[in-house]
Amino acid sequence: MLANMIPQWIIEKKRDGQPLTREEIEYFILGYTQGEIPDYQMAAMAMAIYFKGMTPEETVNLTDIMLHSGDLVDTSSIEIPKVDKHSTGGVGDKVSLLLAPLVACCDLAVPMISGRGLGITGGTLDKLESIPGYRTDLSDKEFVHVLQTCGCSITGQTGQLAPADKKLYALRDVTATVPSIPLITASIMAKKLAEGIDALVLDCKWGKGAFMRTYEDSQELARTIVDVGARMGKNTASLITDMNQPLGQTAGNALEVIETVQALSGDGPDDLMEVTLSLCAQMLILAGKAEHHADAVRILNRHIESGAALERFKQMVECHGGDPKTLDDVSRLPSAEIKKPYPAPQSGYLSEVDAESIGKACVVLGAGRSRTEDTVDFAVGVSGLLKIGDKVGQDQPLLTLHANDEKRLEEATRLVAEAFTFSQEPVKPPALIKDTVLPQKA
Repeated sequence: MLANMIPQWIIEKKRDGQPLTREEIEYFILGYTQGEIPDYQMAAMAMAIYFKGMTPEETVNLTDIMLHSGDLVDTSSIEIPKVDKHSTGGVGDKVSLLLAPLVACCDLAVPMISGRGLGITGGTLDKLESIPGYRTDLSDKEFVHVLQTCGCSITGQTGQLAPADKKLYALRDVTATVPSIPLITASIMAKKLAEGIDALVLDCKWGKGAFMRTYEDSQELARTIVDVGARMGKNTASLITDMNQPLGQTAGNALEVIETVQALSGDGPDDLMEVTLSLCAQMLILAGKAEHHADAVRILNRHIESGAALERFKQMVECHGGDPKTLDDVSRLPSAEIKKPYPAPQSGYLSEVDAESIGKACVVLGAGRSRTEDTVDFAVGVSGLLKIGDKVGQDQPLLTLHANDEKRLEEATRLVAEAFTFSQEPVKPPALIKDTVLPQKA
């Protein structure tokens, strides 16, 4: 051990707000990954970073060290541009399922390594696993093969991809240090850059159903990630989107797959399509496939109208071992035994549809996890969800609950009752896309 590489001295330095050198960060992160630095010292370091933050240079160094703590996916055999999107998570957020095949139709490759749901936020892998046979545990070789075959692949993180992030995230989750912007940034970017991408678009959500509760925190995270991407030579942009109400009309795994099929067939809800097309358009612009947003949206809509995007989704599902016939006949997807509409207690205009309450209801029904080891019921959730600004009559269904257990249904119904607020005056729906963050020009 070098004289200046004493763990408690490095912790003390960050505790006092001083920037760490690359060598100090590398010693700490790799030492922890290899088991040479114990949990209690890494927890102390994470807490010091939580309170004191990191400089842009420190954040870039942390990201790069975590990125190179394990294997990188070799996508060099794929000659077309490789672009990806990351969402900070929300309720009813099935955008990745639409986005990957839609962007792949534009002569781009979309290598997407996604995660599972935790808490009220749904996980992309859980949604896809509701399709019988769909594998989310592809090896790197299989992952690249799928990309070469259909241009898009959504799979899970392998054990050797950014192992420093995997170990550190588990520690942060139990030490109240998750909401640290430098640590969030390094966690996201290490996994995404390990895919071998050329460009990345972030969907940074804010609101009651999001990880970042305020617009200001979301804006800071978006700016930090875009700046780190630029410093690491990657085209990066971020959209800041509203997650105070759920996205789309469904929340729950199989139900969101059904909504995905409808959306790729040209019958998606307006809010879901606006966010999806805006993210896709930014990916096309970063990859040089379109100059302007309007041009990109026209290209994307053509692929939906022609049926190409839905066919590409079916192809990806088949490449992952899933049964594409379930997408032709969605009644073959998991379905709940109980389907119970929740009636409006009064007439008026919806002024609030609380994403947190809806998300909690879905977790109670079994659609999400409160612990990482929990199993998921693919069939349960909500559908037919009305949105802010909708005019409703008394006893009109505000949503339909899908359940497989009466007691869970009762508890979920109580949570749903807290989600809706009414106004007797017309209500304007909130803007979905609050801002677009691009790299700062030198």
